[in-house]
Amino acid sequence: MQLHHPGKRNAMSVQMWHQLRAAFASFQGDQQLRCILIEGSAESGEAAFCAGGDISEYPAFRFDPAALRDFHENAVWGGLSAMLDCEVPIVAAIAGACMGAGVEIAACADLRLAAQSARFGAPIARLGFPMAPREAALVATAAGALTARQMLLEAATFSAAEMAQRGFVGTVVEDAELPFAAHSSARRIAALAPQAARRNKQILRALLAAPLAAAQQLAGQGRHGLPGEDIYAYADGAEHREGIAAFLAKRAPVF
Repeated sequence: MQLHHPGKRNAMSVQMWHQLRAAFASFQGDQQLRCILIEGSAESGEAAFCAGGDISEYPAFRFDPAALRDFHENAVWGGLSAMLDCEVPIVAAIAGACMGAGVEIAACADLRLAAQSARFGAPIARLGFPMAPREAALVATAAGALTARQMLLEAATFSAAEMAQRGFVGTVVEDAELPFAAHSSARRIAALAPQAARRNKQILRALLAAPLAAAQQLAGQGRHGLPGEDIYAYADGAEHREGIAAFLAKRAPVF
C-alpha cells in the first residue's frame, strides 16, 4: 500500500488517517494475506515516505482542545492502532522524508528498510506543540528513548545510517535498490508459515505493550503531569498558534 498525497510529500491529512485505519481494518480480516508493504507514493513530486502531518489543515481544528483531542485520539491513533492491531507482518520501505507522522507510521511496521538518502525526525517543537502521549510512547518504544528525546527536545533529524545504528531501521540500501530490497523482504515473509508469523506478532506485541498502556492511562486521565491540566489544554496557547502560523507563513517562529 502507498501513502499518497501529491505535492505534499505524502503528508498525512485527516482523511488519510481515516483511510489508513479503514485499510488496515480490512487487512485484518484477510486470511490469505501474508505480508503488507507500505511505502510513500512516488507521485508526491520527490522521494518521500511521509513528511509529517498536513499542516495546512491545522488552523481548522488544532486551536480547540476538544477538536485537537479528537484529532489525536481518534483520527491519528485510530490509524496507528489499526496498524498495531494488524496481525499480518508489515514491512516499511522508507525513502526521502520520514518526519513526525511518518516516523509514527514507520514505528508500527515490523521491519523497516530505508534508502540511504532517507531522513528521520519529529521536529514538532518548531510548531509549538508536543507529541500526544500514545504517539510518543510508540516512537520511544520503536526508536529508543534517547532518539525520541532528541527528536522532540532538539528537533534533531537523523540519517538512515544513524537510525540503523540506533536500531530503528534494519536495512539501509542505495536509493535505487530500495524497491527491490523491500519486495524481497516481503517475499521472504510471505514464503513462511503465515499463522506462525501472526502468532509471533501477537507475542511481541504483548511483550512491548507496557509503554503504550502507560500512555493510554495518561491520555485517558487527561493530564500532562500537572494537577488538573488536560493534555490538550495547550490548543489555544500562544506557542501553538505562533508555531503553526510561522510555518504556514514560511518564516521562523518567535517563541
